[in-house]
Amino acid sequence: MSAEQVGIDLRLLGPVRACRNGVELVLGSARRTAVLCVLALHTGQSVSRDQLVTAVWGAEAPPSATGNIYTYVSTLRQTLEPSRSRRAAGQLVSSGGGWYQLHLPPVSVDVLRFESLRETARRQRSAGDTDAELATVAQALRLWGGDALAGVPGPFAERQRLRLTELRLATAERYTELLVGGGRHEEAIDLLRDLAAAYPHREDVRARLATMRPPADQTTSPSAATGGTPSTNGRMEPTDGPETRTAGVLAAGPWPRTGTGAALLFGRDPAVRRLRRAVAEAATGRGGSILLEGPAGMGKTALLTAALSAAPDGCRIGWAVGGEVARDTPLGTLRDCLDSALAAGPHQLMTQAPIPASVPDSDAAAEAVRTVRRAAADGPLVLVIDDLHRADPVTRRAWATLGGQVGELPLLLVAAVRPGVNEAAERSAADVVTLGPLDPDSAGALVRAVAPQPPERLEVARILDEAGGHPDYLRQLARHGIDPFPAAALAATVRAHLSPYPDDVRQVLRAVALLSAYEVRTPGTQPPGCTMAELAAATDHHLDELARMLAPVRAAGILAPGDRLCFHHRVVVRALCEGTPAALRVTLCRGYVERLSAAGTAPERVVALLLAGEVPVDDRFGGWLADHVERVAEAAPRIAVAALAQAHAQHSLDPALRLTLTAWLARLLLRQRHNAASEAGWVAARTADPDLAGEMRWTAAHSHERRGDVETAAEIAHVALRERRIGPQWIDRLRALLGRIRPDLPGNPTQPQISRSGLVGGERSIAS
Repeated sequence: MSAEQVGIDLRLLGPVRACRNGVELVLGSARRTAVLCVLALHTGQSVSRDQLVTAVWGAEAPPSATGNIYTYVSTLRQTLEPSRSRRAAGQLVSSGGGWYQLHLPPVSVDVLRFESLRETARRQRSAGDTDAELATVAQALRLWGGDALAGVPGPFAERQRLRLTELRLATAERYTELLVGGGRHEEAIDLLRDLAAAYPHREDVRARLATMRPPADQTTSPSAATGGTPSTNGRMEPTDGPETRTAGVLAAGPWPRTGTGAALLFGRDPAVRRLRRAVAEAATGRGGSILLEGPAGMGKTALLTAALSAAPDGCRIGWAVGGEVARDTPLGTLRDCLDSALAAGPHQLMTQAPIPASVPDSDAAAEAVRTVRRAAADGPLVLVIDDLHRADPVTRRAWATLGGQVGELPLLLVAAVRPGVNEAAERSAADVVTLGPLDPDSAGALVRAVAPQPPERLEVARILDEAGGHPDYLRQLARHGIDPFPAAALAATVRAHLSPYPDDVRQVLRAVALLSAYEVRTPGTQPPGCTMAELAAATDHHLDELARMLAPVRAAGILAPGDRLCFHHRVVVRALCEGTPAALRVTLCRGYVERLSAAGTAPERVVALLLAGEVPVDDRFGGWLADHVERVAEAAPRIAVAALAQAHAQHSLDPALRLTLTAWLARLLLRQRHNAASEAGWVAARTADPDLAGEMRWTAAHSHERRGDVETAAEIAHVALRERRIGPQWIDRLRALLGRIRPDLPGNPTQPQISRSGLVGGERSIAS
C-alpha cells in the first residue's frame, strides 16, 4: 500500500507533524523525529545507519546511538503503518544491509511541495504569467507554519533550517516584488519592513524598502512589529508573536551566524584577513576565486563565518552547502547559493526544473555561468559553497568555468573542500588557502578557552600531543578531559569525519588503528604505525587494492606521508580502537593475529596487536607465544613482559603452559631490573623441575638483593638450600649470593643473625 493510499502527510515547515488520513500521529521523542526528518528529505533514497547517527548526533554521538537508530526506525514503522504485522516487510519504511529508505511521493512532504511550487513559479515567471506566479508564490509561503524543523535536534536539521529559511526569505522577497507590480504597495512595504528588521545585514532588502514610499497617511502596520506568514490577502500574519520574530521563520541568514564559536577561532588571523581582503576587492570590482582546503574538523566553516560577517555594504553574499538534498538535482547547489544571494532579483539559473536528462551537462553549466555573470554585472557578488566536493557535478562544472572568468567581474567565488577531492579545473583558477593544524600557542589558547576548568600545564601538553593541533579534537579533549580518555565522544567525532568514505575504506582505517594502537598507548615500544605488507596480511587485501583505497585518505591528510601508515593525529588511533565495542575489537584482532602469524610477520608485531586488542591468551596463542618468546624478548622486551603478564593472569590457561610463560616473565623482569620475586616464587612453588625451581629461587632472592632487602634474600636462599630440591648450579649461585650479602646482614659479620629456620639442617655452616 502506497503512502498516497494511506494518506500520509509530513509537515516539516514548522513544528514537525505527521498525519495519516487526516489524523495526527504521535511521533515521540525529538531524536526519533529527527530520524524521520532525515528519511523524509531523502525519500526514495537509501540512508545508511552511520549517516543517520551523524545527522542526528553529529560529533557527540553516544555509544548507544546505533542501537537507538534501530529502535527509532522500528517505532516509526509502527506509527506510520499500525496495521503492519511485525513479521511483514514495511511498505513505507524498508531496510536492509545497514540502510533505511522511506517510500513517500513528493506530494506527501511539505518541503518537497514547497520546492516544487518554487520551480513552478520559475516556469511561470519565464513565461511572463505574473498573476499565476503571484498565486503560486503565495501558495508556497502558506505552507510555512513556523521555523523549519522546529525543535528538531542535530546538525542535519540545523543545516536544513538554514537552507530552507533562506529559500523562504528569497520567496518572500519575490512575493513583495510581485505585490508592487500589482499595485499593492502597502502590503509589500509591510512585508519588506519585516524582512529588513529580521535581516539588517541584507542591503538589497533595505535598498528596496528605501525606494518605496508609503502614502502620507501610512503608519507602521502591526505586521511590521511581528513576524508572520502570508495570509490569503497577501499580508504577513503573526505566527510566534513579537518577542520571537527574529528567532522565528525569518531569523536565519545567508550564512551561519557568528557567536561564541567565532570567539574561539584561534590561529586563523592570516586566513581571515586574506578572505576579507578578497571580499573587499570584489566590492571594488576586482573578482577572484578562493579554494579553502583543509581536512574535516579544521574549522573551514568557522573561518568563512568569521571572514564574511564583516562584508562591505552592497556586497550580496550567497551561501550553500554541498551534499544535502540539492545534490541529486543538476545545478541544485548553485541554485541554492544564487537564490540566497539574489533573493527576489531578476536572475534565474534555468527556465525549467528539474533539468531534463536530454539537456547535456555542458549546456546546463553554460546557462548557469551566463546567469551568474549577469547577476555579477549588477553589483558585487560573493558566492560561497561549503563542501563543494559534495555538490552536484553540473554545479562543479559551472564553478570551474566561472573560476576562469572572475577577473572580468565583481565576483568572488569561495569554496571549501577537503584535500585531494577538488578537480584540477577547480584548483587551477583558484587562490588556494590551506588550513593545517594549529600551532602550539594557538592550540593551547583554544584548550584553555574551551576547558570548563583551567587546565594544568601538563594536561594541556598531553592534549596537544594527542590532538596534534586539530581544532575539533582539541575541543573534545578540552571539554571532556583526557583522563579517562573520552572514547565515546572522540569516536563519534572521528566517525563523522570519516563518514564520506566508503565502508570498506573505513574498515581498513580501523585495521591501521588497531595495528598502531599499542605504540600509541606505550610510545617507544615499536615503530609507529604499520607497513602496507602488514596491513595486507591482516586484512587479506592485495597491496594494489589497498593503495587505491587509501589514496583519498592520504590526500586528505588523515594518514601522514611516509613509508609507514600512520595517522596524522594520535587521538584518531585511540578513538577508533577504544570506540570499537570490546567484543568486536577482540574478534577483529584475533583474526588479524592469526593472519599475521601465518604470514610470518615479526612476532613482536603480532604480540603488540594481541595486546592492543586485549585478546585473551588462550592455549593456542599461549603455545605460539612460548615458541616465540625469546625472539619477542630480544626485539621488544617491554612488549614481551606485557604479554607474559597477561598470560600469567589467565587462570584458564593450561597449567604447564602458564608455568612456562610465567617463568619467562620472571626472567625478563629481572633482566629489566624490575622486581621478579612474586612471579619467581609462584613458579618455584608449583614446578617439579629442580633446575627451574633453583632458577626461580635464585631469581626471587636476587630481586630482593637488588632492592636492598638482604634479610628476605637470605631467608629465600636458606630455605632453598635446606630443602635440597634444586639443581647443583643453583646451589652454587645461592651460596654465592649469601656470601655477597653476609656483610650487610644484621649482627656479627662472621656470625650473622638469621632466622631460626636457617639454623636447621646445618645451613649456618653452608652460609659461612
